[in-house]
Amino acid sequence: MPQRGFTTCLWFDGQAEEAAHYYTSVFKDGRIGRIARHTEAGPGPAGTVLTIDFEINGQQFTGVNGGPQFTFDPAVSFQIHCADQDEVDHYWSALTEGGGEEGHCGWLKDKYGLSWQVIPDGLVELITDPDPDKARRASEAVFSMMKLDVEAVRKAHAAA
Repeated sequence: MPQRGFTTCLWFDGQAEEAAHYYTSVFKDGRIGRIARHTEAGPGPAGTVLTIDFEINGQQFTGVNGGPQFTFDPAVSFQIHCADQDEVDHYWSALTEGGGEEGHCGWLKDKYGLSWQVIPDGLVELITDPDPDKARRASEAVFSMMKLDVEAVRKAHAAA
């Protein structure tokens, strides 16, 4: 994988390789790149993964096994823009399985604690409608949901 633009570095406590394989299985265009392993010089046991490069949806990532000092929090999240409800359902299911946690308004944490926003196409237009009543109804619908249901938001938006 050629290095260009920005690469997001994700800090793990020994699960970088596992996480990279997980993420590349969730996204259909995911792929693994270079894997750097510890040598006899350390600091980890020789042969274990230090870093792993991977790509999903055209975004480059490096997973680093940095230790327990740092963890993910919702102040940083990744948005997945979905073409339809089937995509929303796919990503929601895949990213919450195995210990992930559902959040409100389309947010979730995966089993590694990384936060994601799973957003159906057309949602932003509904909640930012110039008609304040339509925007309010759509927003109230979103605020009441965990996984977003774009058809339910559309119905709330259109209600008179």
